[in-house]
Amino acid sequence: MSLAVISLSALILALALSSISAINVGFLAIVLAWLVGVYAGGLTVDQVIAGFPASLFLTLVGLTLLFSMAQVNGTLDRITYKAVRRVAATPGAIPFVFFVLTSVLAAIGPGHIAACALMAPLAMAAAGRYGIPPFLMAIMIANGASSGSLSPIAPTGVVVEGITTKIGLGDVRWAIFLNNFVAHIAIAWTAYLALGGWRLLRTRALPAEAGSYYGNPAEAGLHDGDQALDWKQWLTCAVIAALIGSVIVLKLNVGLAAFAGAVILTFLRAADETAAVKAMPWGVIMMVSGVTLLVTMVDKAGGMALFADFLSRLATPGTATAVAAFFSGVISLYSSTIGVVLPALLPTVPDLISKIGGGNPLALVSSMIVGGHLVDVSPLSTLGALCLAAAPPGTNERRLFTQLLIWGISMTVVAAVVCWLFFR
Repeated sequence: MSLAVISLSALILALALSSISAINVGFLAIVLAWLVGVYAGGLTVDQVIAGFPASLFLTLVGLTLLFSMAQVNGTLDRITYKAVRRVAATPGAIPFVFFVLTSVLAAIGPGHIAACALMAPLAMAAAGRYGIPPFLMAIMIANGASSGSLSPIAPTGVVVEGITTKIGLGDVRWAIFLNNFVAHIAIAWTAYLALGGWRLLRTRALPAEAGSYYGNPAEAGLHDGDQALDWKQWLTCAVIAALIGSVIVLKLNVGLAAFAGAVILTFLRAADETAAVKAMPWGVIMMVSGVTLLVTMVDKAGGMALFADFLSRLATPGTATAVAAFFSGVISLYSSTIGVVLPALLPTVPDLISKIGGGNPLALVSSMIVGGHLVDVSPLSTLGALCLAAAPPGTNERRLFTQLLIWGISMTVVAAVVCWLFFR
């Protein structure tokens, strides 16, 4: 058996085990990279370790540390609460406000999982209070989170930028962000209209109802949200704004700039560093880093070229975007989009284009991203699970689970059609 087959089999094994077990696929991927690289490929340990994405790791740690500080000192909670409270009297607008808020939160740094975790309890509680279908609200929240996830300063955007730069696409950060954003807006709007959201636009909440719900932070799922921002929170806002500005205008390294911001907040005692470190998504960070290490080793062994050859047998230049979106969606139903799907599939783009005799690399990358993210409404994915866990009292949770699962599965086909029509 060739090394290419062995290495690709190791990657497939990691994907499969991540779907049926509780093991962090990143840790498993590190072990498999070691075993296959050293004992099957004849590489040294140092050569295997050289494939670890040190730059990506530092960027993810810096970003998540800074926004964990913003979470633990109450900054994100308080800003979110104040923004939502203003539209409580218009139920029909509430799903869109949550879509926008979740998208913005995901885009400015925390990422789609953190944004969804923050917004889902408040959004689903509002759905129960104002008669908004929980299924509709879950779709708006999950798509809102995913729509902002490809921002150049969000974790997923950072991961994708590293891969697209490595495969020679250059600076396509904003093009990818826009493609993903438009796709999710289109799906969210369609879902809103198809699931009866237009009826909500005709209703109005009584002032007493709005006041009773949004005037009680504990009931809304937030603590002391109606209070003014204190100096620690204002300073946190200023640091985040400076981070965004420095990355866009001064082209600073986003990870190192985030570390600088975190150090400032710690030094001035505006955030609890220990609590922030504990709140960081270490599992996700190691998942992304570990899978990237394995993919790097598989690529060197020829495994990624072998997988690209498999995809090329199913695709033509005219159908490549549909095939790419469909496969990304199917894999993402059972595994992490940022940690597994994108690091595993995006590197195959150059080989896939070569084997099928042409194609637009940006279109293929966008298709894989959109396909992987649209299915994340499924309760088997993190975003769908967060919305299901926050379902308001009285919700038929089994029915909601089934609705989200059917929607997520259907998105594999929808993503294929959408990407085939728009990404050429």
